[in-house]
Amino acid sequence: MARKKEYIEQEVIEKAMALFWRNGYETTSVRMLEKEMGINQFSIYSSFGSKQGVFLESIKCYKSKIKSITNKLEASKNGIEGIKAYFYDFLEFAKEDNMSKGCLVTNTVNELRNHADPMLMSELMKFANEIRDLFVANLKQDARKNTETIEKQASYLMTSILGLSVASKILNKQQLNDFIEVAFQNI
Repeated sequence: MARKKEYIEQEVIEKAMALFWRNGYETTSVRMLEKEMGINQFSIYSSFGSKQGVFLESIKCYKSKIKSITNKLEASKNGIEGIKAYFYDFLEFAKEDNMSKGCLVTNTVNELRNHADPMLMSELMKFANEIRDLFVANLKQDARKNTETIEKQASYLMTSILGLSVASKILNKQQLNDFIEVAFQNI
């Protein structure tokens, strides 16, 4: 007879997500996950299959948490200003105890680069493309922009948000605000 789970999956995944976000995918060991999640290795493998399975669930958890700001962007009728607000909202979202952790997805892509498991990279790129699609939708609100301009500006904004994610870990608030203001002067 199967044993009853002594934990709530959502709660342990939130703990795992925080660990991956702080330490990175490669650095996080199953032993670290055991300690952080408060469950044993058998339970990890039984519920999630592997460290990769825990990470994929952590990405889903991250997506649900960042919805607090992506939903605002999706509902925005302010075009460029809506995207700019997303950049500022992201800085607040990525903070923990006055320390910025950047973006879990960006951090992981930077860490793994070309060595990433294709399934992991597929999930990470899907997330990035969802954000880019929101940028495109907001840029389309300006009827003066043609498709080519919108695509170029969406690419520029993606590069900018990725740069902001990395920079948020080392620059001060004023420098980050200056970055955002200058980035949006070019749009």
